Amino acid sequence: MRGHWLLFWLLRHVPISSAFSPVGTTLDRPYGKSIRASSSSSQLFAYETEIGCATIAFASSHIAMSAIRNDLIDRIGDAAYQLNWVNTGWKLPDVWPGDEAGQEIFPTKEIAGRQLYRILYTIVSFSTLGTGFAYYLNALAEEPLTMLPNDEDVALNYVIASLASGISLASLVNPSPLSLVPVYEPGNNTNVDRRSASIRRNDSKKLQAYGLTRITRHPLILPVVPWGFATAMIMGGHVRDYLLFGVLSLYAIAGCAAQDLRVIREEGSVGTVFTPEQSSLQEFFQQTSFIPFQAVLQSRQSMDDILQEVPWWALVVGTAVGYQIQESFISFLVGNVGRTL
Repeated sequence: MRGHWLLFWLLRHVPISSAFSPVGTTLDRPYGKSIRASSSSSQLFAYETEIGCATIAFASSHIAMSAIRNDLIDRIGDAAYQLNWVNTGWKLPDVWPGDEAGQEIFPTKEIAGRQLYRILYTIVSFSTLGTGFAYYLNALAEEPLTMLPNDEDVALNYVIASLASGISLASLVNPSPLSLVPVYEPGNNTNVDRRSASIRRNDSKKLQAYGLTRITRHPLILPVVPWGFATAMIMGGHVRDYLLFGVLSLYAIAGCAAQDLRVIREEGSVGTVFTPEQSSLQEFFQQTSFIPFQAVLQSRQSMDDILQEVPWWALVVGTAVGYQIQESFISFLVGNVGRTL
């Protein structure tokens, strides 16, 4: 953790200078906007510092929570048991897909620990990344320090961001043990009650290479890397843009690498596979790769299998949806230029 505090100190006390657009020049904004740079750079630097601190806090807290996840789950489960939250009879609706534990919410200390850990993980995510995003919106109200890209560069980065989003969305129907996407299969429920769930969760099927996981074992998270840098470029490639979107890209790499390291060390659960068979997980790792297409180049995977198994329909639909989301997101950000929250 000392390294994290050192980064915080550097962000707060070491000035970051820009090599573009000196103070006093007129900068063209997208969508016909023009802003004149002024002496507000000190306020912009303050916002950039807060953005950097918040995004680093988001990344470091996620990696740290994942590293000690098993211990946290045990402690949270023990606390839930002491509070009499375990085996209370609380249940999910019958239409909700259950798992091997059925519909009960906290049937055991272990499951209670998992569920409450997920809630804590989500709260930390929203509080840290949400704070950084709020400071970013405020930073957009300050005059930019760098030139914005031309239309050709914006179009290219839109294509990159849309394809990256499409891959991530397509991976939702092609989950892996290192993603947060559960696997469901038709249930064997013989109950004639139509309200009963017709599908059941079965994460054991995640422990096999298929489709996108033959390309990389992280098809959900790694696309954040090109998406983050492309989005930063669309917004002009300023320091504030890279401190938010660029750091998210670096976090995606570090987070995936940390997951791999935990599996290599056989430290237990990963993703949403909380009780994996280590032999099956190790076999999955031997068959797949972190770097996209590395397993193919090393003859551990076949391009023929990839072409047959990749959910192309999901990739096409995901890319189209990704473009619409990106367009709306950028329009929202540009709409906040010159406005303070």
